[in-house]
Amino acid sequence: VLQWRPPQPLAIAQKIPLVLSLYALAPLLLWGFATVEGRSFTVYGLSWDANVLVSLGAGLSLGIVGVGILFGLERWLGWIDWQTRPAQLGSVLLPTFILGVLISLIEELVFRGFLLNHLQQDYSVWLAAAGSSLIFALLHLVWEGTTIAPQLPGLWLMGIVLVVARWADGGSIGLAWGLHAGWIWGMASLDAAQAIQYREANPEWMTGLKKQPLAGVMGLLLLLVTGGIVWVLG
Repeated sequence: VLQWRPPQPLAIAQKIPLVLSLYALAPLLLWGFATVEGRSFTVYGLSWDANVLVSLGAGLSLGIVGVGILFGLERWLGWIDWQTRPAQLGSVLLPTFILGVLISLIEELVFRGFLLNHLQQDYSVWLAAAGSSLIFALLHLVWEGTTIAPQLPGLWLMGIVLVVARWADGGSIGLAWGLHAGWIWGMASLDAAQAIQYREANPEWMTGLKKQPLAGVMGLLLLLVTGGIVWVLG
């Protein structure tokens, strides 16, 4: 209605307040929907008990290990260099962890909770999974613009993996929340600390177009392997 879009390019200092203000409203809206339906957040896969925390920890560990293996392999193959900045990395770990946990919680509630539930009322589970993941991927264009376009297939696949994580966790979003938070925490920390340096001769189709990990074969393999592990263990 207002014909408003975030300014492009959007600096991280501008994006964080906008994203957090929007995400602060999301739980209130979901609470309103749940109240109207006479239900609690458990219908969206969130129940505050020990099982959710166990799943959160398992997902967080799997996500962080996956990011470490991804960049470790790329370093071993000679495609990237590690920039040793322990102090700088240490200074960003706590802020990126808090952001990762909060952002992933809201996104899982919205996309793998509320949206997936409502799509499954009218469509098959796989069509609902594909649809919610497509919406999840396309909405990244609002904040990033067309610069994130190469990552759209990877973001869609990421959404599918997170849906599988919810199924594997018996309908809880705990495991998906942890995976999502682990990926955000790992990627954001390395990016903020400028710990990764891509070599000029690196194959972009493997490491990611425009230095975007989900726009490369290695990032997609990480998602597929993670999805396979979750599927088998679930």
